[in-house]
Amino acid sequence: MSFDLSFFIDLIYKIEGTSTGSRVALWLAVLAAFLHAVFGSLQKGRHDPWLSRGAMDASSGLSMLPLAIFVVPIPEPELWPIFLLIFIIHFIYKVLQALAYSKGSFTVVYPVVRGTSPIFTVIGAYILFGETFTSTQWFGIFLLLMGIFGLALYNLVFLETSRETLPIALILAICTGSFVALYTTVDAYGIRVAINPLAFIVWFFLFDSLSITPYAVYRWINLREKPKFLPLAIRGAVGGVVAFFSFGSIMLATRLDKVGEAAVLRETSTVFAAVIGWLFLKETVGPRRVLLMALIAIGAIIVEFGG
Repeated sequence: MSFDLSFFIDLIYKIEGTSTGSRVALWLAVLAAFLHAVFGSLQKGRHDPWLSRGAMDASSGLSMLPLAIFVVPIPEPELWPIFLLIFIIHFIYKVLQALAYSKGSFTVVYPVVRGTSPIFTVIGAYILFGETFTSTQWFGIFLLLMGIFGLALYNLVFLETSRETLPIALILAICTGSFVALYTTVDAYGIRVAINPLAFIVWFFLFDSLSITPYAVYRWINLREKPKFLPLAIRGAVGGVVAFFSFGSIMLATRLDKVGEAAVLRETSTVFAAVIGWLFLKETVGPRRVLLMALIAIGAIIVEFGG
């Protein structure tokens, strides 16, 4: 049994590759950036990163189950090998991200992860989709990366507390960023192959929820001092919703427009992460961080409109 999703599918087919599709992809990428910053802060919050991620994955998987059964069709056979590859890549990314968060502070790790991924994504988009950037867009990427790594350096100098584990945290952050680029490119390929983009997203989350959740349950069982279940469950439920719209938005954006441009725009999430740190973690912003965030925003704008 499945509901008629032909209107949604026809709309995707109609606007992909058009100027309207580009505008929609722009806003989807910005939405993904904001939600990804929220998602990252939720995982790095007061709970163990493994438990937080497991709770979020379990929540997203449970919420996708009725959609997979009653709403969307079963994916076409050619998508199953892609789903397997995506599952492996996302699993490694999650492990690296949780390890990085366990070794370094959110305000240092997050910008390094997000700053590393655009270059790898642009290269991957060129190899897989033949996408190219103009010299103006490369200048925009340069400004964006200056802002992101400048923000990481600022946070490193003034805000970092876990300095004894800092070197390994930075190495893990760079590795995590490379897998962000890898999953962005492979996810984009998968959703472009899929006949039904919504079905691809739903089944992606359903499969993806099976990766970290078993380990999180095992970790929970073996903890001597377990955190209260209800706050963790609430964090997981919120994170599951945020993850669906964050990853779903960027997947649709990469189908509607260029993968590289969408990936670069998503890295404005570092600006949102800094704002979240200021509002909720009581971190000082100051003129230097404002300038660096402005560089990120200006670079993203140049990339979007410099093509």
